[in-house]
Amino acid sequence: METLEPLATIVVVMGVSASGKSTVGRSLAQHLGWPFVEGDDFHPAGNVAKMTAGHPLDDTDREPWLRALADLLRTTTRAHRSTVVTCSALKHAYRDVLRAAAPSVWFLYLALDQETARERISNRTQHFMPTQLLDSQYDILEPLRASEPGLTVDATARTDAVVALAQAALAG
Repeated sequence: METLEPLATIVVVMGVSASGKSTVGRSLAQHLGWPFVEGDDFHPAGNVAKMTAGHPLDDTDREPWLRALADLLRTTTRAHRSTVVTCSALKHAYRDVLRAAAPSVWFLYLALDQETARERISNRTQHFMPTQLLDSQYDILEPLRASEPGLTVDATARTDAVVALAQAALAG
């Protein structure tokens, strides 16, 4: 009897800017022994320039970025490579695009209050997202729904605690 290879699991670490997506994503990938992909690296140069100039992205701006991430998820799923990817995935419709590309996608939503996010952004360097764009992210944020596969965690928790929760949920 032939044994079928299990589908790859794609974990998308999602949330607003400064919620800790990259930090948690890297740590989770390391603990799972999976590759880590920084979703921001898939933004077209025009998007980065627009955000750096203090202008929020709209759905039209996000479309090529989401399409590129969906292509990555499709490719890794077909290759049976479980992966951890960061993506703000702020709207349900954006998550639908990712789910259509990789049905086994699982979301880890890092929920963070606006004041803490603002404080974190103002204290970081080496990132294109200015503090003034934070409101635009919260304006469109649609938290993970109970019907969506994944877990919502408090982004103010320690990274190791968030990773342990995610690992337990993935194992369950």
